[in-house]
Amino acid sequence: MEITFAEYSISAPRESLCPKDNKPEFAFIGRSNVGKSSLINMLTKRKGLAKTSATPGKTLMINHFIINKEWYLVDLPGYGFAKRSKSVVQKLEQMITGYLLQREQLVNTFVLVDIRLEPQKIDLEFIEWLGQSGVPFSIVFTKADKLTKGKAMANVEAYKKKLLETWEELPPIFVTSADKKTGREELLNYIESIL
Repeated sequence: MEITFAEYSISAPRESLCPKDNKPEFAFIGRSNVGKSSLINMLTKRKGLAKTSATPGKTLMINHFIINKEWYLVDLPGYGFAKRSKSVVQKLEQMITGYLLQREQLVNTFVLVDIRLEPQKIDLEFIEWLGQSGVPFSIVFTKADKLTKGKAMANVEAYKKKLLETWEELPPIFVTSADKKTGREELLNYIESIL
């Protein structure tokens, strides 16, 4: 798949205010600072489409981007919020769960995980919750360029091993680097296969 058109569409504070046009949606979510905006910009080849920020937890809305006028790429707020008040965290959690559980147009959720880290409790719990809730998802490892190829692959294997303690089969797994454009084709081909 080639992305020839990518444009910001709408930011919604809750699922019920998202676009009403029934186009399929692919959501991107991960812990604060996992490199979500950079990945979205790399996939769409639009440098400033999703706003990147040095401050983690900048995305506070459900952001829709229309792609090739056929489907939406949805940028969700991160979880594991840095420096947020309890009420804001609660609101964000309600927004995310509301979208993931009630959005009929959602066809896949890409869970972004920093490849440099050991399996994090917060990511594993979120993945577990998606599985229990029946939300279709894939795992996308980010920042692969920050490690040697061998180390990156060893970390992915460690992650798979951890997941297989509770999962019978693994979801699709992708390894990406926004800087090196690694994994772009694989991700877009996967989206195309679902569409």
